[in-house]
Amino acid sequence: MPKSVAIVTGAAGDIGRAIAARLGDGHDAVLLADINSEAVKRTARDLGGTERFLSVSCDVTDAASVAAMAEAAASVGTVRTLVNNAGAARAVSLHDTTQDIWRMDNALNLEAAFLCFRAVEEMLKESRGSVVNIASVNGMNVFGHPAYSAAKAGLLHLTRLIAVEYGKFGIRANAVAPATVRTQAWEARAAANAQVFEEAKRWYPLQRIVEPKDVAEAVHFLASPAAGAISGICLPVDCGLTAGQAEVARTFSQSIHY
Repeated sequence: MPKSVAIVTGAAGDIGRAIAARLGDGHDAVLLADINSEAVKRTARDLGGTERFLSVSCDVTDAASVAAMAEAAASVGTVRTLVNNAGAARAVSLHDTTQDIWRMDNALNLEAAFLCFRAVEEMLKESRGSVVNIASVNGMNVFGHPAYSAAKAGLLHLTRLIAVEYGKFGIRANAVAPATVRTQAWEARAAANAQVFEEAKRWYPLQRIVEPKDVAEAVHFLASPAAGAISGICLPVDCGLTAGQAEVARTFSQSIHY
């Protein structure tokens, strides 16, 4: 029986690392893919290396590079889980979004997931596997970063397309939509403004922001047999943000007189 393999793109980042570590439970091997070859090698070593955690340099916006990643996975076993996690946001406003930014954000946040899926779809058919796309609450509502947000909205639709068209092969496709995640980028902001997390959490009903491990647990669940009847959904991991903003709700309730 071939080894079960999970692929995690953007695996050198905080969220990708947490996902890869969690998927080590339930898979024979996890292939960590990232455009930063040195960083992803370090991440694989830190997670244990050897035959369990492997690394590959991959530009997920380049079809040839993605094909090479798929070949690397096939040399280990059969892909059972694909996590399209690689992503980034550029311009904050639509006014500041150039054509180049629009195209780059769509290439990385949407087209890359399509390329990765098509590269491993035959292995996913063989394993009756699972795709988990890391979307964003930005793809569900307007929170800025328009090109990134439009791409993430497209990623949600791609998720449903895969779920509907490939369900007959036993392939499940779901998305996880995080809100603000406490990554190194946010820690850098905290170094400049010690109150940044206090200021951010007031918008979240749970009065905290998401940790990488929160995203990883959601991905692990959706990829696992426990979610065997779940396909085509978007699971927000957002501390309640998309249910309604806590600060707005408090302000509104204080303005109502009974």
